[in-house]
Amino acid sequence: MHRKLKWFSVLTTFVMLGVLLGGALVTKTGSELGCGRTWPLCNGEWIPTEITPALIIELAHRLVSGSAGLLVLGLSIWAWKAIGHKKETKPLAVLSVSFLLLQALIGAAAVMWPQSDFVLALHFGISLISFAAVFLLTLLVFEVDQKFDTSKLVIDKRMKVHTIGVTIYSYAVVYTGALVRHTDASLVCRDWPLCVNGAFAFPANIYEWIQMGHRLAAGLIFLWIAYIAILAMKHYKHQKVMYWGWIIALIIVTLQVTAGAIVVITSLNIYFALAHALFIACLFGLLSYFIMLLTRNPQVVSEAAYDKVQESELKTTKVIIQ
Repeated sequence: MHRKLKWFSVLTTFVMLGVLLGGALVTKTGSELGCGRTWPLCNGEWIPTEITPALIIELAHRLVSGSAGLLVLGLSIWAWKAIGHKKETKPLAVLSVSFLLLQALIGAAAVMWPQSDFVLALHFGISLISFAAVFLLTLLVFEVDQKFDTSKLVIDKRMKVHTIGVTIYSYAVVYTGALVRHTDASLVCRDWPLCVNGAFAFPANIYEWIQMGHRLAAGLIFLWIAYIAILAMKHYKHQKVMYWGWIIALIIVTLQVTAGAIVVITSLNIYFALAHALFIACLFGLLSYFIMLLTRNPQVVSEAAYDKVQESELKTTKVIIQ
């Protein structure tokens, strides 16, 4: 059922991921003005006559973004018609198209008119929301077959608060990372995890504050997700979506922090820089999925009540085995 829609949704998700990575590549290589101050034309021409590496990167990003726009619009309409009965479908369809359009407008404005670094840093975050919406639409398409049932989710209030909190906080971490790129603060601190010569010292300028602020934010989200993963491994063994979901989240955030450290140590290796953007996109997509599960009105109970539910399930399992 909906086999073609499944393939189309997967394709759209990967193209949207390409938009995110393409935007990161444009920023990392300083190719923002590869096509000059004209948009959608490149240096005022439909077919550029002077070809430079910066022009190729910027033009390729524009082409991928344009293709993504058509695919996302197509996916939204198709999903609306095919699985519009699922309550999340229509809001996600609107969200994916709206934020992709907003991302394109901000990108065009950044090319045509100079923008503050603090405004430009919003660009990646807006693209990330559109990607997450497309990713969730794809998951909805695959849920239609009911092969993966999440309708009986039971969580305690502590887990609900942590899930919402860390998801909101992750967006702040994304913004600080984008700010590092747009202010050219990526290599202002040549050492890691401290700024200079492995010695503790307060940042000496705004760029060091931005860089070290991002490192602190990334360190905190790593510790936060590690704590939630421990809770999931201890208390959610019988709820696979929570158990494995938070283990995967811990693996992704570990890879993301590691890639960030290697970017500094290798003086901005472009492959690790793109991996860094890839991991945070995957992490935000996964956290967004947890939020979607919470919107389905799962059974939220106190910690004590949840422990009783777990004990009851454990006794039932033992009886069945015997």
